[in-house]
Order: sequence, then structure tokens, then C-alpha cells
Amino acid sequence: MDLFRTPDERFEGLPGYDFEPHYAELNGLRLHYVDEGEGDPVVCFHGEPTWAFLYRKMLPPLVEAGHRVIGPDYAGFGRSDKPTDRGWYTYDRHCELVGQLLGGLDLRDVTVVVQDWGGPIGLRWAVENADRIRALVILNTGLFTGRVSKGFRAWRDFAERNPDLPVGFIIQSATTTELPDEIVAGYEAPFPTAESKAGVAQFPLLVPMSEDEPMADQQREVADELGRWQRPALLAFSDSDPVFPFPKAGERFIEWIPGVSDQVRIEGAAHFLQEDRGERIAAEILRFLSQTGCASPPAAAHPRIK
Repeated sequence: MDLFRTPDERFEGLPGYDFEPHYAELNGLRLHYVDEGEGDPVVCFHGEPTWAFLYRKMLPPLVEAGHRVIGPDYAGFGRSDKPTDRGWYTYDRHCELVGQLLGGLDLRDVTVVVQDWGGPIGLRWAVENADRIRALVILNTGLFTGRVSKGFRAWRDFAERNPDLPVGFIIQSATTTELPDEIVAGYEAPFPTAESKAGVAQFPLLVPMSEDEPMADQQREVADELGRWQRPALLAFSDSDPVFPFPKAGERFIEWIPGVSDQVRIEGAAHFLQEDRGERIAAEILRFLSQTGCASPPAAAHPRIK
């Protein structure tokens, strides 16, 4: 298997992202994850074409509130190794590798935060490990059951025509914020060459476009498990995302998850709402955890927090 490993110097001096890297060796790959703080864990699943850098605004307030925050980079993303064969990437393989990484950390009482592709991957991990999960936080995502929006079809068509995806342009186009050059460079840091983007290029093409594809069946199974979900869940969707539009995208989860009757509207944010309103989202998560009895002790109780 041919791999691309992004040079470490690409990640030096990234604004707001001075977190120590952690690695796990799995199936011949080195996978990276952020691991900051102590206390009840919050695991943040990124999407496409982002990496753990996406959660840098949310991480400090969550850690200060007494949580351990973990952000894995999928194979092909961030500081993780990047197989250069696009055919290597499958939904099942992503789920298997993330499951192995998190399984090695032996986490319990987890709050799972998902966005974009983090939904199909993170929610599957959550329902398969329900005895370890305390709460769900669902942001701008969906389960890919073969029904897709016009906005997604346009995105998939663009990705299919442009395998050397312009990552910075994509991020800039999917935020309401005018990102400075150094932030755009942070998103581009893992992907200096076309071969380093094999996983990024393949993700949009993995989404099932009809209801009879295998992944669509798997996603319906996840939806069925959510229909039996008995733990707290927070829905927070932004008001300016054509791929997962408010309120329709969130209403799908209201249909699936018992006890969830509404969603938080994140104003002034687009698809990458963690970038546009990261601090606001962290505050909503902490409020939700406090209201549902899932809050951690204050950070002062954890003297080893960095």
C-alpha cells in the first residue's frame, strides 16, 4: 500500500492549533488524534475535506469546563497517513479504523459530536458502542440513505470533475466568515499534493445516490438504532447551509430520535459552522450537558489539564 505522510513542518505555527499530536498504529497506518484535557470525554468527528483543525475554537472552552476532548483524523486526512489509491477508501474502512483507534482509548461516558461525514461515521460508532455513550451532539449532517439534496448533488458533481480538490477554496466557500489566508492555509496544510488528496477526493463519491446501495442499507440500520435511542441528544444546525439546510435536515433526526423535539438554530453560519460560530456551539454544548446532567466537574478539579 502506497502512503503519503504529510511532513510535520506543514503543521508548525498553525493559528489557534498548538495541540500536541497523538498517534495510533493501526493496520499499517499511523492515525493521528487530538487528546486534550481530562474528565468525561467529548469525541469530535470531522467531515470533508476538513480535519481536527476544524474544532480548534471549540476545544479550549470544552477543556476548561472539565472535559477531555478527542478529535481523530480519518485515514487520508489531517496528520494521519494517506493511502494514495482512491479505491482503498470505503465507508466501512473509515468506520473500522476510527473504531479501532477509539477502542484503544477505552472511553466511557462519551459525548459524541458529529458534523458532515462525521455523522455517518460517528453516529454508527455511537450506536455500536451505546453502552459507552452519554450524549449525542449532531451538527449539519445527515444519514446517507440514498436521498440527497440538490446542494449535495452540485457538490458531488464538482468533486467528480476536480479530483485535485482545492481544499482552501472549498472551506472558504462554505463559511459565512471571510477566512484570513493563514486559516485557509491551516485547512490546506495536510494536502500539499494531488496524491495526498486521494481520501478527500473519494469521500463525495462514497455517498449513495440511490436507496438500494449497500451503504444506504447500513445507514438505515443506524437510523433504526437511533429510533431506540434513550440518551440525551442535541441538534444544532446553521441557517445558511445548502447541503444540510435548516430546518429540514435537523427535522430528519427529530423523526428518528425519541425525546428530541426541536433544534438549535446557529445564526450567521454556513456548512462549516464550527469555523463560523465555534465558540457559540461550544457554549450550546456545555449548556445542553449541564441541563441534561451530563456536565463534568470544573477544570480546576483536573490539575493536569494543559
